[in-house]
Amino acid sequence: MMQLVNIPSVSWTNGTIMIIVFGIVSLGLIVTLLILLNSGSKKK
Repeated sequence: MMQLVNIPSVSWTNGTIMIIVFGIVSLGLIVTLLILLNSGSKKK
C-alpha cells in the first residue's frame, strides 16, 4: 500500500513547458490584437 503513495502523479517538466507555451501564445495574441487596434484607429 505504501508503494502507491510514492508514485508521482504529476509531471512537473511537462506541466511547466505547457504553461510557458500557453503564456507565449497568449502574449502573442494580445500583441497582435493591440497592433490591429492601433493600426485601425490611425485611418480616421
